Amino acid sequence: MKQRILSLSNLKISIGNTTFKNPIWVASGTFGYGTEAPDLIDVNTLGAIVTKSITRQPREGNPPPRIVETPSGMINSIGLANIGVEKYIKEMLPVYKDFSTKIIMNIAGTDIDEYVEILELMEKISTNIAGYEINISCPNVKKGGMEFGVDSEMTAKLTEELRKRTDRLIIMKLSPNVSDIVSIGKAAENAGADAVSAINTVVGMSINAKTAKSNIFTTYGGLSGPAIKPVGLAAVNKLYNKLSIPIIGMGGIVSSTDVAEYILAGSTAVQVGTANFRNPGTGENIIDLISSYIKESNWKSSVEMIGKVQTYNK
Repeated sequence: MKQRILSLSNLKISIGNTTFKNPIWVASGTFGYGTEAPDLIDVNTLGAIVTKSITRQPREGNPPPRIVETPSGMINSIGLANIGVEKYIKEMLPVYKDFSTKIIMNIAGTDIDEYVEILELMEKISTNIAGYEINISCPNVKKGGMEFGVDSEMTAKLTEELRKRTDRLIIMKLSPNVSDIVSIGKAAENAGADAVSAINTVVGMSINAKTAKSNIFTTYGGLSGPAIKPVGLAAVNKLYNKLSIPIIGMGGIVSSTDVAEYILAGSTAVQVGTANFRNPGTGENIIDLISSYIKESNWKSSVEMIGKVQTYNK
C-alpha cells in the first residue's frame, strides 16, 4: 500500500485549507451517502465522496417514472429524495469515522433559511466531513435551489450567509441552464466560496413515440452522461479564465482521458457521476490510469496541467 501511495503522489491537490490525496471524486446523487459502496470498492482510494443532497426534512422525491436512459446518457428527475439532515447525522456520520477519504456533504434547500439551518445543525456537532457542496442548480425540483442557481445576487447572498457559519470548505454547484455561468461563479467567489463545481445536469426531455407519452413523470429532468461532456468542458474553461478559486469539473466523465481533458480545461478536481450507475468502481479505476497518463505525458503533477489547454486564440 505504501508503494502505491508514493506512485500516486503526482495527484495530490489542495482546495482552500484542505488537502486531497487525488482529484478523483464521486458526484452527488450517484454514490448514495457514501456508505453503500464499501462492499463493492475501496472507497478510501477516492479523493472525496460527495454525498447525495440532504434537505432539512426527509423527501420522498418525485413520482416514478423518474429515470430514463438516453443516447450517451440518462435523464433523471429524482427530486432530491433523501433521509433528511437529522437522520443523516444520526445514521451516516458515525460510518464516516472509518473512512480515510474526505467527505463533502451536499446540501439542498428551498430558501436561504433551510440551507442555513442544515449547515448550523452540522456545525453544532463534531464531525470529520471536509466541507459542503451547495446545490443551487437542481433542474428537477419545482421549488428551491434552481432559483439561486440562476441569480447572481441570490447566489452571493446564500454564499455569504453560509460563509459566516463555517470554516469548512464551501463549494457552490453551478447550473449550465443559465445565460452566463461565469457571473454566477464570480458572485460565489466574491461572497467567500472556496470553490465551484460545474456542471450540474442539463435540462432534457424524453418521449416514447409509440405511446406518445413523456418518459419522465415531471416531463423535464436532468440530462447527464457523456452527451454533456462538451458543455461541461466549455463551462469549466470559461470559469477558469475568470475565477481565481478552484473549479471541480463534472459531466460525462467515464475515463482517464476525460479527466485529463477536464483538468486541461481548468479543473483542479473532477467528479465521476453517471458512470457510477454502471460501475461504482469507475472512479477507483481511473486513479491509477490518470497518474500514469501524467507521468507518460511528462507533466510533474495534475496541478501543473490545470488550464493548460492550447487554444488557437491564444
